[in-house]
Amino acid sequence: MTRLTPRPTRRTLLHAIAGGLALPALGSARAVFPGRSGRSGRGTRAPLRVAFVYLPNGIHMPAWRPAEEGPLAEAELPPLLAPLAPYRDRLSVLGGLTADTARPNGDGPGDHARAAAAYLTAAQPVKADGTVIRVGRSADQVIARAVGGDSRFASLQLGCEGGRQSGQCDSGYPCVYSSNLAWSTPHTPLVHETNPRLVFDRLFGVGLAHLSPEERAARLRQKKSVLDFVAGETRALGACMDARDLRKLEELLEGVRELERRIDNATDPAAVALQRPTGRPDDFGEHVALSYELLALALATDATRVATFLVANEGSNRSYPDLDVRDGHHTLSHHGNEPEKLVQIERINRFHLERFRDFLDRLAESGALDDTLVVLGSGIADGNRHEHHDLPILVAGGGGRLPLGAYRRFERDTPLANLYRLLFERFGLEIDAFGDSTGVLAL
Repeated sequence: MTRLTPRPTRRTLLHAIAGGLALPALGSARAVFPGRSGRSGRGTRAPLRVAFVYLPNGIHMPAWRPAEEGPLAEAELPPLLAPLAPYRDRLSVLGGLTADTARPNGDGPGDHARAAAAYLTAAQPVKADGTVIRVGRSADQVIARAVGGDSRFASLQLGCEGGRQSGQCDSGYPCVYSSNLAWSTPHTPLVHETNPRLVFDRLFGVGLAHLSPEERAARLRQKKSVLDFVAGETRALGACMDARDLRKLEELLEGVRELERRIDNATDPAAVALQRPTGRPDDFGEHVALSYELLALALATDATRVATFLVANEGSNRSYPDLDVRDGHHTLSHHGNEPEKLVQIERINRFHLERFRDFLDRLAESGALDDTLVVLGSGIADGNRHEHHDLPILVAGGGGRLPLGAYRRFERDTPLANLYRLLFERFGLEIDAFGDSTGVLAL
């Protein structure tokens, strides 16, 4: 007689999750959490997720736009999109989209502040010499209000640069506009987290919450992984899983352990041994990579279904010495068509697109890319002229949730908000108006 292995109980899975680990989409767990993750035998799909990634200071557009509208399958990709070649059938480049509310519209200079503030809100930010903060609820938060209750975190906000949340930063605009993407209300930004270790502990360190400071410090001195708190539970689960699900679980556990090791190595080892580090990695490239990996893990484990990543604040004047770019990014964006400056701008853009490709790799490896829509873009096209039309926008992932795999050009001044209306539809939301939208973008 064949001995049947008992299925994991709801209590066992809850213990594992309470210990700090959200499970990936495992077929063996469907009977315990029906419809919550993974594909069911009846053809239902995993829940849809969305992530918005923002790049500052615009893009070198001649190196971004494909030569012709149409499918990307056989097209020669322009230099900045070349790193994304493995995903050419799973992404679309959208030309012609405009953020009209990032334009002055009578308010004078301050394009960088407006670009970031208007990007996801599609609303005109109030200037008022930095004394009034008002823009609009952002698209990510519209979605989060509808689906955020189904995951541990309604939304996640990441970034690699801190930013002032008071005072003036750009021609009289409040600093909060340049350094925030997500807005829960027209007056309330959701400040992004810049410390990878704190993000990791928030996502996977639930098991530490009940410990006293002394007990927590002792655990850290022993360099005991957060995942060790649930090792016993996951071993018990392993006995109840088929080979495919067991392999996925083992890959996830190893990925999280490796990420934890990298975070430890990117910060002061002495500080890690005593307390949670408060600093950020000194190397910006490592900081960006860690943030993308955290974002990929958060989405793959269903810790959140809505996220924003402000890679650097709008108007950032960071230099990139590892790329042999010594001048600041914002300074270079006002290139005046000088060939050497254009070369350096393209070098910075290429760096960011390569890191974005690595992010797509992580989502694909975890199986989450098919159930995630990722929007990458900027609220500025050519940084030299502060253009807000024909923005650099692409959408990736989706697994059939959207018809992707092409370069599409829309009429000039088509509102970027029309794309958000399309995303709302895919999440099952009936929203007749958003910001300056004029309809639903037709892909």
